[in-house]
Amino acid sequence: MPPTPPSAASSIPFTATTQFGLEDVLARELRDLGAEIEYVGSRAVEFRGDQRLLYDAVLWCRTAMRILRPFASFYARDERALYREVGRINWQEFISPNQTFAITAVVNKSSFEHSLFVAQLTKDAIVDQFRERTGQRPSVDTKAPDIRLHLRMLENEVVLSLDAAGDSLHRRGYRQLTNAAPLNEVLAAGLVLLTGWDGKKPLVDPMCGAGTILTEAALISQRIAPGLFHQGKFGFENWPDFDAERWATAQADAKAQRLEEPQAYIGGSDIDPKTIELARQNVAAAGLDDVVRLAVRDVKDALPPRQPPPGVLLSNPPYGERIGEEDEMAALYKTIGDVLKTSFPGYEAYLFTGNLEAAKRVGLKPARRVPLFNGPIDCRLLKYELYAGSRRVAPAGDSSSGS
Repeated sequence: MPPTPPSAASSIPFTATTQFGLEDVLARELRDLGAEIEYVGSRAVEFRGDQRLLYDAVLWCRTAMRILRPFASFYARDERALYREVGRINWQEFISPNQTFAITAVVNKSSFEHSLFVAQLTKDAIVDQFRERTGQRPSVDTKAPDIRLHLRMLENEVVLSLDAAGDSLHRRGYRQLTNAAPLNEVLAAGLVLLTGWDGKKPLVDPMCGAGTILTEAALISQRIAPGLFHQGKFGFENWPDFDAERWATAQADAKAQRLEEPQAYIGGSDIDPKTIELARQNVAAAGLDDVVRLAVRDVKDALPPRQPPPGVLLSNPPYGERIGEEDEMAALYKTIGDVLKTSFPGYEAYLFTGNLEAAKRVGLKPARRVPLFNGPIDCRLLKYELYAGSRRVAPAGDSSSGS
C-alpha cells in the first residue's frame, strides 16, 4: 500500500462505487490513502478529501469502479421539474462550449421508467442553456467525452456528479486478450484483498485462465498503482480546476513506490496452452514477466512451490453454466478438493464460484463464505483452512455450498 499522505483539509465530497461485497475493502483502501469515510453503503463509499486525495484514489484504488464528485442534488417529480432543475445549474462552471460531454444515468424506484430518457432530457437542458447564454453548445460524445456526468435518481431524488476517471476504473489498460469468461480487474483485486494475503507468502492459482487474479496479486505485491496503466486522459484532467503540477507529483510519487525485485512467489497454471499464452501476454503487458510464473498443467497435478507453507491458493474454477455439465462440474470440484487435501497442507485455499451445488463436492467445510457477484451470477468466495496432519480434513455436509 502507498504511504498515507500528509493530512490536509478534507473539504470535497466524493463517492466511490464498487461491486457488491467489496464495499468494506474499498473503504479500507480509501482510509489508507487518508480519506475521511462518511458512509459505506451498497456498492458505494462516500468520503471526503482534498484534490490530491482524488488523484491518489484514481491511481491507487484497486476496488473502485468509479470515483464521482457530486455537485448538485434536487427533487424532480416529473419531466418538467427535471428539465427546470438541471437548467438552474450554471453549466459553464463544469463544461466549456468547445468540450464534449456525456451523461450516464442510473434510475431506481422513480416515476421515470427509463434511464436513457432521463439522460436525454438532462442533455437537452444543458445544451439549451448554452445556446441561450453563449450562442454555442458543447457536443455529445458517448464513447470518449471530455466531461462525463453521472446522474443518479432514487425515488425521484437526483444527484449529479462529475466522473473523475471518465471510464470504469476496472479497465486498467494492461489486459490484451481474455478467455471466454474473464474476471474483471476490480473483482480479481477484491478477491486477493479479501483473502488478507500479505504480498509476501506464496500465492497459487491452479486454474488461472487469462491470469487476471495473478496479475492483480502481483500489482499488490510490487506496490504498483493500477491507475498508472490508464490509457489517455482521466476525466478530471478536463475539469476547470485541474492542477497539472499536483497531478504530475501524484504520478511521480506513485511510480517511486514500485518495487522491482519480486516480493513473493506468484504462480499459476491452466490445462489449456492457448489460455496460458493469453495469460503470458497480459502479464507481459503489465511488465510483470519476472514476477508471475505460468505453466500448462492440469489442476489434478497442481503443486505448491518448493518453500514451506503458509501460503494462499486462490482460484476461480468454471461454473458449468451450459446444460448437461452437472456431472462434469461435480467431478472437477471433487478433483479440486482432493488436490487441496493432499498437496496443499498448511495453506489457506479460496475458491470463487457461482456453482454452489458443485462446490459441495470439494469435501471440505468452508471456514468462511463471502457473498459476491460475477456479473449477474450470484457467487461465493469460499475459504478452506488446510491443516497438516490429523487436522487437515474437515468433513463437509450440505452446508459447504454457502448461502
